[in-house]
Order: sequence, then structure tokens, then C-alpha cells
Amino acid sequence: MSRWMRCLAGIIVVANLTAAAAAQSTAVDPTPGDPASSTSRTLVWSDEFNGPNNSSPDTAKWIVVNNDSGYGNKELEYYTARTANVHEQNGSLVITARREKYVGTDGQTRPYTSGRIESRGHFEMKYGRVEARIKLPKGQGIWPAFWMLGSDFERSGWPACGEIDIMENVGYEPSKVHGSLHGPGYSGGNPLTGIYTLPKPARFSDSYHVFAVEWEPRAIRFYVDNILYETQTPDNVPAGHRWVFDHPFFVVLNVAVGGFWPGSPDATTRFPQSMLVDYVRVYRLGDGLTGQGKP
Repeated sequence: MSRWMRCLAGIIVVANLTAAAAAQSTAVDPTPGDPASSTSRTLVWSDEFNGPNNSSPDTAKWIVVNNDSGYGNKELEYYTARTANVHEQNGSLVITARREKYVGTDGQTRPYTSGRIESRGHFEMKYGRVEARIKLPKGQGIWPAFWMLGSDFERSGWPACGEIDIMENVGYEPSKVHGSLHGPGYSGGNPLTGIYTLPKPARFSDSYHVFAVEWEPRAIRFYVDNILYETQTPDNVPAGHRWVFDHPFFVVLNVAVGGFWPGSPDATTRFPQSMLVDYVRVYRLGDGLTGQGKP
């Protein structure tokens, strides 16, 4: 199920990887034996979330969303800009879903609040490695995600703008994450997708894990803890449809509550639930080659 089913209002300010960013970048060599990349990496953008405790995310890098649109997924939360839902603490971004009645600016009352941040208007990228180190929340009806949306979504609409779901988890699958691509003819409940499963009895809420994609012109590869588990290419696109991952995308982090895919919270769901994000990092790949082949 898609993370984006309805376009937001607003103006996109394209922030490509400029010469200034490149001048400030740092070369990083892969860990020996690391299957995630056969090439050197150059850090071009990041957020380590090292702001003061209980501070909002850096407004030079992120928009903190404030709406209750439901995004076409029948989500139940109101995304607020309050630090109760989105703040930095002890070197991590904390996005917290809460069970509480909340009246939004539209006068509508929602039964839950949560948080969502976007790099829209501040940073967009085309090709490279995008990764985040995250500890997931848990519980029926909880839907955390780390993903990207095509920056042309207002002009092209969804799914023609493209969507890259680097990591999605639904609470009834505590040991699984999904990596997916949405585009025209392969969207909603029928994306190009794969699943990574932890060995039993581990759950993604037990500890931090690194989720990443490496994106090149004709391939997008998905990783958990530097393990390649999925590769998608234009050859996987249904006949008669387009590969739309050839333009800039921006980064999104959020925790949804309820919706078509995860279902609603029930008596077993404990609130509040928080997703902890240690960092987000974006790299340019030195020779344009990514991954070690298709699993």
C-alpha cells in the first residue's frame, strides 16, 4: 500500500547537489567485505539529529508536516508540528504516535497524533545511496516508514511522479520490512516490492538497523544492515508502463496510525510509540556502480 496517495499543496524548491555541497563532502570508503557497494562513497547531505534535547528538527533541512489528510490511505492520525510528536533527543530524531483526541486547524477531531518530516523544498537528489539508522516502533496499527517521493508530484501527480519506499513496516509483522517502488501501472497494492525478514525471534523494535537504497539510472537496490535483499530494474516494470526513477526525489520520515494496510490499533496496541532515527545520510557513489548483483 502506498505511502502517498494524494498530493500536498505547496511550492517545490529544487535543491540539487551543488558544487558547494560537493566541496563540503567527505569521501567514505566501504567497510571491507561490505556487500552494499563496490565503490567509494562521498557524503553529500546528512542530518545527525544532534540538536538540543526536545528541539524541533533543523528547519534548514526539513519541513515538519501539520495536517490530517489521511493521504488516501484512511490513516487515523493528525500530523502535528509539536515537539510532543517530533523532536530531537540524545542524538536521535524521535517521531511519536500518541492516542489522544486532537482538533486540527480544519476543525476535525482525530483520535491519534503523530509526526512526519520531509526534505521537500530543502534537499532533493537523483541517484546515489540514501540510508538511515532507525529503531522502529511496534504494535497493531502502527505504520512507520522511511521513503522518497518524486519532486514533480504536483505537476505529474501520483504515481507518475514515482515513490521509493526504502523501508515500511506494519505492526502485525514485527520482524519484516518492505522495500517498494510505485509508478504508473505498478502502484498501491501492486508495487514492485520485496521483503526482508529478521531471524526469529528478533524484531525491528528491539534495536537499531540501517535501511538503505542504492539508486542508479537502471537499478534500485534495497539493503538492511548492508545485506542486499532486493533489486528492481526497468525490466521489472509491467509491459506498456514507464520506469519513472530518473529525476530528483525528496526524503520523508513518518509514523502513520491505521489505514488500509496496517489496519487500526486494537486493545494490544500500547501508546505512545516512537520511531528513533539516529541519522539520515546521502552519498554520491564514486563510479556509479551499486550492489553486487541481484539476489
